[in-house]
Formats: sequence, structure tokens, C-alpha cells
Amino acid sequence: MPFGEFQYSVDDKGRVIVPPPFREFVEDGMVVTRGMEGCLYVFPLAAWRRIEEKLTNLPLTDHASRNFVRFFYSGAAKAKIDGAGRITIPTTLRTFAGLDGSVVVAGAPNRLEIWNEARWLTNLTEVQSQPPAPELLRELVG
Repeated sequence: MPFGEFQYSVDDKGRVIVPPPFREFVEDGMVVTRGMEGCLYVFPLAAWRRIEEKLTNLPLTDHASRNFVRFFYSGAAKAKIDGAGRITIPTTLRTFAGLDGSVVVAGAPNRLEIWNEARWLTNLTEVQSQPPAPELLRELVG
């Protein structure tokens, strides 16, 4: 699983560097899509296939499920690392996530996240001001 955070910039062609420690995680290709809190999620193809199966099994009759599938699935785009270790982020996804300068590429269980740096820092501040519930901490650390 990838972990850590790295700061880069989006270049004028919409490319972002995939940090060297994360490259093996996505070397066979990946899918980039809209994430929560205004970031992008990057899934290795194998993980995306499992997610796709779960999305397919959501009830078509449920309004919230349909909306989530639209949000998550319609923005998805395949990506592959180029020779310089970069991926190209489609314009619609760059606009959604506000990727126009400094970005943070962060590891998370089963995915990478790409954040506008200011949003990343705001999110971290919010998390620090609202610590997790004690039961969650007990579950994580015993």
C-alpha cells in the first residue's frame, strides 16, 4: 500500500509526476476519477475492476446510488505513467480538483490521492481540529 505525501506541480500539459515510491503500485496502469473533498482518486487497474463491479451492483432504483455512480464513474479516465514518471490528468478532472499549480500526491489504502495543495492543507487543518472518535482510535491502535 502506498503511503506518504509528495509536493509537485501540474505542468502546462496537465501532467503530474507520480512519486517514485508509488510507481510500482500503479505500473500496470491506473484509473483517475473524482474523489471526495475535491481531490482526485487514482486506483490501480485491479482495484478499479473491483470498484467497477461494486458500482455495477448498486441498486438502479436508488436515487443516491445513481447519483454516486454518475459522480464517480463518469469522470473516470485511464492513465499510464510516461517515461518521465508522469500521468496526464484530463482537463475536466483538473478543473474539478482545482489542479492548477502546486499539488500534493498522497498515498492512501488502495489508492493515491491528488490534491490542490491549498485544499490539502485546509483538509489537514480540519482533521486536526476534529480528532477521530475514541472508538475509531481504539480500533486502529488497540
